[in-house]
Amino acid sequence: MARKYSKSASKSVKKAMKKRKAGTLKSGGSGKKVTSKKQAIAIGLSEARAAGKKVPKKKSKSKAKRKAKK
Repeated sequence: MARKYSKSASKSVKKAMKKRKAGTLKSGGSGKKVTSKKQAIAIGLSEARAAGKKVPKKKSKSKAKRKAKK
């Protein structure tokens, strides 16, 4: 079975998690401090996507809503 994310994408997530733990990770829009693990992972993955690393595309919100209704 193939890897879902590349090793370099995992490194960018690890870096974001370390920043979160140190208290220096800030969210993009408001610039507030990030305390959530899930949000830190999302920031790391989005940075990896922007750098062109192997990361699956984001799920569209409409598909997620349809699955929740079922």
